[in-house]
Amino acid sequence: MDLLNQILDLFTTFAIIGGGLWLVWGAIVTGGALKDQNGPQIQTGVWQIIGGGLIIAAAALFKVIVA
Repeated sequence: MDLLNQILDLFTTFAIIGGGLWLVWGAIVTGGALKDQNGPQIQTGVWQIIGGGLIIAAAALFKVIVA
């Protein structure tokens, strides 16, 4: 059972890190699009930021439920 908990903890840690990277990349895309005044790219960046936040929230919720 201890091995399963370690694997699930590792999974949630990687999911949180991945969501953070996705969120940061969305902020970079949004910043570049704002500089170029490119509307569709701004929308893409904002949705990436929201998606990254949702990934982080889901992973954190999974971590709390499993623990």
